[in-house]
Formats: sequence, structure tokens, C-alpha cells
Amino acid sequence: MVRSFAFTTKGRLHSKDIELFLMPTLLADTKLFLWVDLEDPTPQETDFLLKNVFHFHPLSIEDSVTESPSPKVEEYLPKEKDEFLPYLFMVIHAVDYSRKDGVFATSELSFYLGKNFLVTFHSKPLRPVELAGEMCLRNTADIATEPDRVAHTLLDLIVENYKPALDELAMEVAEVEQRALADPGKETLNTILQIKKEVLQLRQIIGPQKEVLSRFVRGEFKLVRSHLIPYYRDVYDGLYNIGELAARYAESLTGVLQVYLNMSSNKTGEIVKLLTVFTVITTPMMLVGTWYGMNFKNMPEITSDKTGYLVALAVTGVSTLGTILYFKIKKWL
Repeated sequence: MVRSFAFTTKGRLHSKDIELFLMPTLLADTKLFLWVDLEDPTPQETDFLLKNVFHFHPLSIEDSVTESPSPKVEEYLPKEKDEFLPYLFMVIHAVDYSRKDGVFATSELSFYLGKNFLVTFHSKPLRPVELAGEMCLRNTADIATEPDRVAHTLLDLIVENYKPALDELAMEVAEVEQRALADPGKETLNTILQIKKEVLQLRQIIGPQKEVLSRFVRGEFKLVRSHLIPYYRDVYDGLYNIGELAARYAESLTGVLQVYLNMSSNKTGEIVKLLTVFTVITTPMMLVGTWYGMNFKNMPEITSDKTGYLVALAVTGVSTLGTILYFKIKKWL
């Protein structure tokens, strides 16, 4: 699907859902700026727009149509035989989190940012793109005046979309902290390890994207006007804070895991202590039984019909009670 908008330099909508054959004409009009959004386009639409209308570099087109594991930003400047206009190519990842599945899923969004055009490419529907389109049509905060302003809005909405995922994660961390104290079982351990995996995944997503945004903050690209750099810095700060929050969650989970291990160790120690006490208490019985179970003919205690059993019983009882009393004195029971 292809959505397209043409705006005047004052942010007013000139036309939308433009016929493909008209796009080269509108692109040549310096009084307009063109935003073309390609959502899961057909190969024919991709070839026509990216190759024949905008003449983008083949490497950037390849990065758009194939999944890129890491975000990136590159500046393409035309050389002698190149037909394209100068543009920035950027790959960024929007995040989605399902509490049911317990995983972070990323959706790739590619930007082609030029002086009077913005082309976005993605294979799945993205809520930030839909919201940015609605804001441009309403011309909220004069967003639709320049392509670098729309690009900033898209990045800002993508970063804002991390916050619901963090809220879900915070709930899980709080729940597992309580479970680690109340029920340090195997299921609790599996939950702790699963959430640690989720936090690690989130940090792996955020880290490279911070590096991409930091290049905008440093003002490396001429296609981003200087007065917009503070806006891009605000987006970077938001992503940085999210990364710091994820790091704190990781530290909290490490503490929860340590509490779980301590609780499990104490529980195991109590079991071992109980078994040890039971073994020591029953040791006199076993000794008496072993002693009088020897097959010797001349054992006066055994041959005595009247006192043999009573002697064995008395020795067993006294030694067992003595052991229990000793444990009580030592406060081991």
C-alpha cells in the first residue's frame, strides 16, 4: 500500500493519495514537499518509486527491502552519474511488547530524508506512522512544513511507544520481587530468568538506536536544519532515559535473583539441618541394635531372659533422650 501527501511550505495539504505518474512532477516543484509512505508495497511499487521516481542508491534500497538487524544512518551525496538528490537514509526499529508472549518484537522503519521529500518504508502497519500522518493532516504544531520536521515527529512517536512496554516490564519486575520472597520455587526462578532475558533484549534494541540518534544531536547532517537539533536532542534524551531505566530493572532483577538464591539456600539448609538432627537422634538406636545384633554366643545381656531386653531398651532410651536434651541446651531444636 502506498500513501502519499504533498504539503506546501506553510504546512497546508496540497494533495494526497497522489497518482504514481504525477509524483515526479510534484517532486520537481520546489514549493512543495512530498511524503510517500510505503507499507508492505508490491515489488512493482517499490521499483517504480524508489528506483524510477527518486532514483535512490541501490544499496539503500536493498537495506529497505531486506531486514536489517541493526539501526543505521547514512548520508548519500550524488556523484557525476547519479540521478538522485542528496538524502539521508536511516533504519530504525519500533518496538512492540506483548505481556502474553513476554517478548519484545521490533518492526523496521526505513527513512529517506531529502530537502523536499520524505519516503518511509515498512513491511508492517506502524502506529507511529499512522499518528504522524494524522498530525500532519491537522498540521499540529506546524509539523508538515518540512520533511526533517516530520522525520523528527516519527522518531519521537517511536520512542514514546517504548513507554507502554516499560510499564508492562515494571509490573513484571514488581510481581517477581514479591514472589521471590513469598514463594522461592522453581517457577519463580524461571520467571526471573525470563524477565532478565526481556530486559537484556530491550537494552540490545535501545543501545544501537541511541548511537544513531546521537549523530543527529551532534549536527552531522546538513539536511537536518540547525534549529531542529534541540528537538532531535529531546528524542535522544527520551531514549537515553529509557535505556537507563532498563539498566535499573536489570540491577533490580540481579538483586531479586540473589534474594531467591539466598532464600533457596536457607530452605535447603533447614532441610539438611532437620535430616541431620533426625540422623543424630536415631544414631543411639542404631548403635544398640547393631551392637546386640552381633552373632556372638557369649553375650550376657542377651542370654539373660529377664533383664536383656530391658537393658537394651534402657540404654536406647537414655542415650536418645540425652541427645535430644543436648540439642535443646545448644538451641539446635
